[in-house]
Amino acid sequence: QVQLVESGGGLVQPGGSLRLSCAASGSIFIYAMGWYRQAPGKQRELVATITSGGDSTNYADSVKGRFTISRDDAKNTVYLEMNSLKPEDTALYYCNGYRRSTWRTEDYWGQGTQVTVSS
Repeated sequence: QVQLVESGGGLVQPGGSLRLSCAASGSIFIYAMGWYRQAPGKQRELVATITSGGDSTNYADSVKGRFTISRDDAKNTVYLEMNSLKPEDTALYYCNGYRRSTWRTEDYWGQGTQVTVSS
């Protein structure tokens, strides 16, 4: 069982930047990690993912070129660097850890951190 705790959210003006962190209670090196977000009245959507080896990343079209996901397995932490923020980026951002093996699927979620982009 891995517990995930997000931090770094807050209120920022359009065009600003934030860096979200996701700290895990245990080792994450075997897990694919990701960031998802959910705006009021909308479904949760993928923002970015990174493979267990960190060799591949994937981004939603809406954040490509503005957001960067990274991981530091030595610190059991995943980051989301967000630049050129827009009001439509306002949402609750969740961290996810995922691994599927022959025997089971592991899918962990944090409680979320709020990002509000507004002038």
